[in-house]
Amino acid sequence: MRRALAHATDWTDYDWQLVHEGPQPPALHMALDEVLTQEVAAGRRPPTLRVWEWGAPSVIIGSFQSLANEVDQEGAVRHGIDVVRRISGGGAMFVEPGNTITYSLSVPDALVQGLSFQDSYAYLDDWVLGALADMGIKAWYQPLNDIATDAGKIAGAAQKRVVGPGGGPGAVLHHVTMSYDIDADKMLEVLRIGKEKLSDKGTKSAKKRVDPLRRQTGLPRETVIDRMIDSFRARYGLAEGKVTAEELARAEELVRTKFGTAEWTARVP
Repeated sequence: MRRALAHATDWTDYDWQLVHEGPQPPALHMALDEVLTQEVAAGRRPPTLRVWEWGAPSVIIGSFQSLANEVDQEGAVRHGIDVVRRISGGGAMFVEPGNTITYSLSVPDALVQGLSFQDSYAYLDDWVLGALADMGIKAWYQPLNDIATDAGKIAGAAQKRVVGPGGGPGAVLHHVTMSYDIDADKMLEVLRIGKEKLSDKGTKSAKKRVDPLRRQTGLPRETVIDRMIDSFRARYGLAEGKVTAEELARAEELVRTKFGTAEWTARVP
């Protein structure tokens, strides 16, 4: 009823576009999230599911997190891991190419109109739970922003609301990072939060807290991604798309002026 009164839309009201391109630098992924969501808000791009491929290992920290509190800088340098800050909230993520499945949804805010912030997470993650169920994994949404199974957490989500041109209807960026495989020892050398949470339990607990999809599915990473995309397409329809030359140019400029700068990364020291 609340969504009806708020003139909410449904997934099937839109012509969804898939963007799944080659590996990109971490900072460029942050910039593409911002640009594509702005384009959806402006009505120049259809609602988009973007599946990421990582060009390098990285620690991604939330918009409001303290760099010093979250990241062991010496550990990051030792392992050659860049630190970048995203525009959405949420916690720190440790990612390595081939070990992570990350995707973004850039959607008109009408899709989540009338939902609470917490309910919007569950609503935008629902298709993933269905895709995982098709692969034999019983998963559920765990407030505020996790996807979990009996074996442990497998994914974390974050969101950012973007205002439309002239203050008009905007868009929502919702992205999720899933652990396909994980080097828990390395994670503990790079993330301070991991050390604090696990200081009394040891590294074995780290491996239990984040349980990789590789172990739970027995499937190659590419197969898991393909099945997720197929599940989305079966539910809502999904056309192949790409980042336009103009969108890429804007994103690359944002890397130069924002996401690739020390000022942005350390904006909360």
